[in-house]
Amino acid sequence: MPLDTRELFARLIQCEAGGEGLEGMAAVATVIMNRATITTGEFSRINKGGGDVRAVITQPGQFTCMMESVGGTYNSQNVYNMVPLPEHFEIADWALAGGRLIGVDNSLFFFNPYSPTCPTYFPTRVGVIHNRVGEHCFYVPTSYYAET
Repeated sequence: MPLDTRELFARLIQCEAGGEGLEGMAAVATVIMNRATITTGEFSRINKGGGDVRAVITQPGQFTCMMESVGGTYNSQNVYNMVPLPEHFEIADWALAGGRLIGVDNSLFFFNPYSPTCPTYFPTRVGVIHNRVGEHCFYVPTSYYAET
């Protein structure tokens, strides 16, 4: 049975940031909603003019947790293996209802650099560092993003 958008979102939050506490999970949810509502660049085309959260979540190549294999190897940490807890659904519901984490602001990109410092630019220079929440670095779009 296919997952509805709410459950898929909760599973993605758990998979991408489950070890980052409520603030880290809310930060990741904020990025996903920022992508779903932006009106310029690549994510505007993906979100079909605004609001298609599912299209943002399932966009190929964006979230490792959406991949069943990575580099030809089975990825056991994928959304299909997650069993979201009430807190994951609560964060998904909060974000879907318009909640956004202050400090993440207009960030469209995040990743864990496995380093105590965040690189200045997101790969391909489409984002510049804005903030760090837990182990994840968050990036706001640069002028290069608008050209995507």
